[in-house]
Amino acid sequence: MSEKDKEIMDEAANMNAGTNDENVQESTEQGNTEPEQELSSEERLQNELDEANAKIAALEDRNLRQMAEFDNYRKRTMKEKVELIKNGGERTIESILPVLDDFERAISNMAKDEKCAEMLTGVELIYNKFVGILKQNGLQKIETEGMEFNTDYHEAIAMIPAPEESLKGKVLDCVQPGYMLNEKVIRHAKVAVGE
Repeated sequence: MSEKDKEIMDEAANMNAGTNDENVQESTEQGNTEPEQELSSEERLQNELDEANAKIAALEDRNLRQMAEFDNYRKRTMKEKVELIKNGGERTIESILPVLDDFERAISNMAKDEKCAEMLTGVELIYNKFVGILKQNGLQKIETEGMEFNTDYHEAIAMIPAPEESLKGKVLDCVQPGYMLNEKVIRHAKVAVGE
């Protein structure tokens, strides 16, 4: 081998050595970047996990809210159904109240005439049976005699002077009786109140 060939070989070896040094340096740098990439991938995975946990929490919250809304809806409809069953005949009973008033007027007029005594007994029996059936269906008369005037139950149609100081603000006379159906006022009592 000539010296020129030796020089070329030495240069090639040096170049290979330099390349090897660069490769070692690059691999070292890559080795350094791999943990950085792993770290960033760990962070990425952690972020994805956090996002997934947030979505799960939001879905659980939404699910709980919907369950609560449904439960409230169910309770409300059950209550409405019970009210409907309880007061279903309200309109029918309201339309019967004038007949009940007529019965009471007839009984009071018959009581004034002695000739109608026997007929009065029969009408009273029918009236009592009629009132009994209405009571079974939840109808009750609103008490007015000597009661304090209460706008929840009474409707004042007149103010009259009270004969005594203790009767002021109390019901003195009932012009038309009021009725309640299962604790609900369906007709206010029309009354005269002492002033």
